[in-house]
Amino acid sequence: MRYIWLTLVLLLFVPMPSMGQTSEQPPVAELQDTVKRQNKFQQIKSNIMQRINDKLNEPYDTTRNSGYWWRAMKHGKVDFNDPTMGYSKFLLFCYKVYNWGDKAFNSYDSAYVVPTGKNWKLTFKNQNWIDNFGGGNETGRAVFTSGAASNVGLYLSFMAVSVGYSLDVDRLFGAKGTSEMMEFSFTCARFTAEFLKTTNTGEMSTRVKYDGSGWRHGDKMKALRRKTMGVNAYYFFNNRKYARAAAYCYSKYQRRSAGSALAGFSVINYDFRVDTLALTPAQFEDFKGLGTAHVRYTDYCLKGGYAHNWVLSRKFLLNLTGLVGGGVKHIHSTEYMPSSNTGALNLSGNFAITFNHKRYFASLKGNVTTCMNFAEGHDFNYTIADFTTVLGIRF
Repeated sequence: MRYIWLTLVLLLFVPMPSMGQTSEQPPVAELQDTVKRQNKFQQIKSNIMQRINDKLNEPYDTTRNSGYWWRAMKHGKVDFNDPTMGYSKFLLFCYKVYNWGDKAFNSYDSAYVVPTGKNWKLTFKNQNWIDNFGGGNETGRAVFTSGAASNVGLYLSFMAVSVGYSLDVDRLFGAKGTSEMMEFSFTCARFTAEFLKTTNTGEMSTRVKYDGSGWRHGDKMKALRRKTMGVNAYYFFNNRKYARAAAYCYSKYQRRSAGSALAGFSVINYDFRVDTLALTPAQFEDFKGLGTAHVRYTDYCLKGGYAHNWVLSRKFLLNLTGLVGGGVKHIHSTEYMPSSNTGALNLSGNFAITFNHKRYFASLKGNVTTCMNFAEGHDFNYTIADFTTVLGIRF
């Protein structure tokens, strides 16, 4: 994938000598400076840790009144199971709701799934993705295929909540950004729900075909703006033994292989618009005649499938997930097309290879999603595929 080397550069940032060559030894003065810097860093780290320990262990007012819980929290002594902490009714209510939700929606068989023991995660992601849009009518078809877009981002997560920012890699090299991808997901033992929004105006290869003629390959162009936005949600039937969070969220450990049937729904809106100013008159007439100059539709699908976690060793986990869905495609009215409804078919597959070592984790994961319609007179399909490298630490 394009730009995938950036992740490797981040991992291999220490220069290594060439094969067959002997690296030059740095001067003694440089070695002494390096040792001094390391000692100074260790001293600063020790001072910070000492201050934190002193703060946590310093004496404080232990009077059991309404403010005790706040004083105890500042010194790391909070215990929600202690009825004498002086919590407000609202805090106790929130705690009881959390406990109920954790037990009802996030309970596992400990022989198969165990927690990591950490609530926080800091994650680096390098996501590479391509998309393909095709459409046509009784006179022919047009197909647009993008090059790879690449984003890098840093995310901070606490339990099920995550915030972060990703940047189009092209911008790091002074170029104008062409792609954006925003994701939000919530995963517990019983279900997962995700929101996805993408925008891509990057370069695409075009092909046009009329009935009775072969494919005519066009030049690469930046003339098609693609936007997608939607939600997916799935329920796991074998939720006591199968943990999606072990493969994709890194908040659980899968100890024994297990799988689960799943069922859910998706609602996704697609918007494809040709930039007429970036086309020649002949190109625009081609796309207009084939009904692909501006297409906007929404798929409403019910989905079902199966997911499985294979525990390859104590540190390696492999996940494969497949889903198929069917429903209604609502084609919205545009300046080139009237509103209509037709059938929709949605296929998707996921994989993840996850490595865990103490508090550290790394993963390679991918997804391919294709949506199609099956109506007489016209058809549209869209495919998006992504490959992501993940590096992170729990704390």
